[in-house]
Amino acid sequence: MTTVRAKKNLGQHFLNDKNIARKIVESLQASGTKKVLEIGPGMGVLTQFLLQNDAYETSVVEIDRESVDYLEKHYPQLKERIISADFLRLNLNNHFQEPFAIIGNFPYNISSQIFFKVLEYRNQIPEVVGMLQKEVAERLAEPPGSKTYGILSVFLQAYYNIEYLFTVHENVFTPPPKVKSGVIRLTRNERTHLDCDEKLFTTLVKMAFNQRRKTMRNSLKSMITSEELKANPIFDKRPEQLSVAEFEQIARLIKEQ
Repeated sequence: MTTVRAKKNLGQHFLNDKNIARKIVESLQASGTKKVLEIGPGMGVLTQFLLQNDAYETSVVEIDRESVDYLEKHYPQLKERIISADFLRLNLNNHFQEPFAIIGNFPYNISSQIFFKVLEYRNQIPEVVGMLQKEVAERLAEPPGSKTYGILSVFLQAYYNIEYLFTVHENVFTPPPKVKSGVIRLTRNERTHLDCDEKLFTTLVKMAFNQRRKTMRNSLKSMITSEELKANPIFDKRPEQLSVAEFEQIARLIKEQ
């Protein structure tokens, strides 16, 4: 088997530029983290550079059986560290008892779900380097005030510092996707918990962005009762203008009323 056939239903676009692959792997700082998990390695374009770095103990998770067979044949040193499974359904605690970094050329169709899963295991995942659709990558890294800042931007920025690193053009993939890709790096911040009721914070953020054209006063009508609260200038803002700390503040105000 010389190559793996890209499968549309798995959102596979194989990167075929080794310089870009090396650059993505070198973007991983993994300070103090030995274990690295690569999501969707395909034919191992990133894997080869991860395996060259003795500081890492690399594992890969791959849903495509044909890719797994290819990896077993071409990267025998991976041995027991190929997890043939769907990352989204994986109980990561069964594979990692200590912190681990994540890297990957993420399938566009599930990149948001991958990040929601990262949030679940945020206390075990100090760093993520991922390539995904450029627009989504930019949205996650955007600060408050940007038109594209959204629900996942808020949730991720609560626990991670996010940097947009570089853009990757369509012509370096087989088959070429219809859009450009972007590489981002997430580094775990110091926040161990939210300074408010976490469930309320989640509800609040989702509710606000589902009516993103409205001010917070209008979108939260059902949650704010007192006139005093309604008069607070923070409720004049639209959701994309609010930082994580301001969403925490609103959650506390609502809880206290």
